[in-house]
Amino acid sequence: MPQVRVVGPDGNQLGVMAIQRALDLANQHELDLVEVAPSANPPVCRIVDYSKFKYDEEKKEREAKKHQKQGKLKEIRLKPNIDEHDFETKLKQVVSFLKKKDKVKINLFFRGRQMEHIDLGRKVLDKFIQDIQNDGQVEKPPMLEGRIMSFVIAPK
Repeated sequence: MPQVRVVGPDGNQLGVMAIQRALDLANQHELDLVEVAPSANPPVCRIVDYSKFKYDEEKKEREAKKHQKQGKLKEIRLKPNIDEHDFETKLKQVVSFLKKKDKVKINLFFRGRQMEHIDLGRKVLDKFIQDIQNDGQVEKPPMLEGRIMSFVIAPK
């Protein structure tokens, strides 16, 4: 006959017993027998009010979720003929986003005839990747989608 370890309604150990005996104990207390550790040997069950138990579990989950940091995706826009100082400013901005644990998507926009010189835009992005390596890592490599070449950087 299968055995389970039973924890009483007040939190004390009642020992290892047959499942039927544990169910009878739960009925005596007018509560439910809830399996809390199925992987243990023998499995652990508690005698509790199931609806209250479920409510407390959901409350713990909500509390844990509240303390998680939701990383946002920030976006930076560049052009292939960006000036050196503007490039440095954008770089500092990306570093500040990465320090706040946000991901950053870098978009490089091509306009008109700039599409004929995609290699110039690629050089700008390669320089950006080179300069940002201490603070972040490339999550998605640069890809050309229409007139926009973009990639994603995640914090280290």
